[in-house]
Amino acid sequence: MKTILVVDDEFDILAVWRLLLERHGYTVLTASNGAAALEQISLARPDIIVSDCMMPVMSGLQLCAALYNAPNLRAIPIILCSAAADIPVQPNSTIAYARKPLSFDALLAMLQRMGG
Repeated sequence: MKTILVVDDEFDILAVWRLLLERHGYTVLTASNGAAALEQISLARPDIIVSDCMMPVMSGLQLCAALYNAPNLRAIPIILCSAAADIPVQPNSTIAYARKPLSFDALLAMLQRMGG
């Protein structure tokens, strides 16, 4: 089964999505910001990343840029979530964009479309 890395600075979102995704058979890793996500990725490469956009320390946009600049990580699909209407489009073609609040059903459908 697929491993998903959920990156968000809201603990409640991490806890709920981890529980729901695990019930659907996914292995779930979590990180509270982009820097922590990069550390987690160095330990265990996820199949898909679901990341919030606005976070302290390192934002989702900065995380996407760091992954794009690492040729060995560039191919990891990312779902970038934001409450803002206009997420700046990133050069990485593996990024899908989602508006928050994102329902779990919508997240699950996106993961399945992305090969999850």
